[in-house]
Amino acid sequence: MLSIYRKEISSFFSSLMAYIVIGLFLIITGLFMWVFTETSILEYNYAGLEQLFSIGPMIFMFLIPAITMRSFAEEYQQGTIEFLFTKPISDWQIVLGKFFANWTLVLLALLPTLIYYYSVYQLGTPKGNLDSGAIIGSYIGLSFLAGSFVAIGMFASTLTDNQIIAFLLAIFLCFMMHWAFNYLSSLPVFIGRVDDVVDKIGINHHYVSISNGALNSKDVIYFVSVIFFFLLLTVTSLNRRKW
Repeated sequence: MLSIYRKEISSFFSSLMAYIVIGLFLIITGLFMWVFTETSILEYNYAGLEQLFSIGPMIFMFLIPAITMRSFAEEYQQGTIEFLFTKPISDWQIVLGKFFANWTLVLLALLPTLIYYYSVYQLGTPKGNLDSGAIIGSYIGLSFLAGSFVAIGMFASTLTDNQIIAFLLAIFLCFMMHWAFNYLSSLPVFIGRVDDVVDKIGINHHYVSISNGALNSKDVIYFVSVIFFFLLLTVTSLNRRKW
């Protein structure tokens, strides 16, 4: 698994992919947080990073599929997947190696946003007047969300050898898992009956819960379960295509 992880990380940083991903993420979040008047921190009367954590899922929905679309689709396209399967490692080790490499890249993109935290900390009146607990919880929630989207994107990448199709499939699946259940729960057929249950199936409910600063074990278990479920689907899909 470590050999796959190192290979993927090396591949990312030996090309422009990693730098483009990190650069785009920082530029887009920077524009929303400091430039656009509708969402700029400078236009608010209190210090916080709510803008970052509210737009984070939307940015990740496009950015993470762009990272994961090459995970297996490129291997199928270039014919290197057979060579990968002949190595003395299991399918789970291949999948986990690629998963942690992709997740690491996303977390590295998140790391520079700590500058935003420092800036808001300094801008507060009095200095440091912000809810650090909620911010830490939001970072944890965004990290789990990134892991979930990475697992979803990798599964989509096993379904086709076309990276563009893998990208579009991943966006669709990420949207369905994050927002669709929230919208479904508001339908008249569910309201007052099982609307709360339907809402809890989606990622958004648990992401918002952690972002409020309450690190509940149920939310952590949910994210771990989603990641494991889509990684299991990835391994199953690989086995199907291999045979």
